[in-house]
Amino acid sequence: MNYPSAMKRKDLPNKNSGSGLLLGDWLKNALIELMSLPDEPVSSIYALVSFVLNKPNHFGISHPEYSLDENQLTFLESLLTRLLDGEPLPYLTGKQEFFGLEFIISKRVLIPRPETELLVSLALNWLRNRTPPVLAADVGTGSGCIAISICSHLPAPQFIATDISFDALQTSAQNLEKHKLKKRIQLVQTYLLEGLAGKLDCICANLPYIPSGRLPNLQVSKYEPISALDGGHDGLYFIKKLLEQSHSRISTNGVIFLEIDFSQEKEISNLAKSFFPAASIKIRNDLADLPRIVIIETGK
Repeated sequence: MNYPSAMKRKDLPNKNSGSGLLLGDWLKNALIELMSLPDEPVSSIYALVSFVLNKPNHFGISHPEYSLDENQLTFLESLLTRLLDGEPLPYLTGKQEFFGLEFIISKRVLIPRPETELLVSLALNWLRNRTPPVLAADVGTGSGCIAISICSHLPAPQFIATDISFDALQTSAQNLEKHKLKKRIQLVQTYLLEGLAGKLDCICANLPYIPSGRLPNLQVSKYEPISALDGGHDGLYFIKKLLEQSHSRISTNGVIFLEIDFSQEKEISNLAKSFFPAASIKIRNDLADLPRIVIIETGK
């Protein structure tokens, strides 16, 4: 068997008597190479195997005797090379788990992260105590993970999910289809809340909030869409614009949930007070005990 130059690995074991390499042997080699990325979990290797072979994640552990054919081996080696180069696993497999659900992921959207699950939890707690009908917005929806996670756990809210990127909305449309929520979540291509009619009871947003100057030094900017990361010189450009628009669109007893950078707590608190001087403004910390979610309740 001849391997492309990118696939040659000095520790690649010999083939068995079947049509290809034993899966267990490939895994041993891959796990050794993964040691060059101490922050990448071992589970990523098994996720690649699951994706390529279309098997459960535990298949690599339970079936080391499985014989890889040439196409499978070449595909696995290609994905492993990209993983070792730093490409995020969700872009390799096209999926990511978020809030207990699986989402289709493409390079057109930001990869959902655990920090945003806190926003979903807080929004769910608020919405559970709200008498229907409830109209909410997921601004800068990307993959649609916020609106879909909330609607998957509550039967009442109706959502408008907006994004300026048509490409991103194509991915969120796939996820609406996957989770059977097309009737409850309306996708709209627009700039934040522009053009939306009526009052909103709840606004959720994970907008770009990284200051432009920090992006060149961040690994995330190498693969994920810059438009979903770059928040302008201070990281607050889009958040400020959303607060401006929200002032006339949020209901009297409404709420706004914003994900922020941990360094922006004071600045965003002051911004929120300038637009909503009578509102209750709170900031919740994430699991790393860093300021992460701003809660603006207009009725308190």
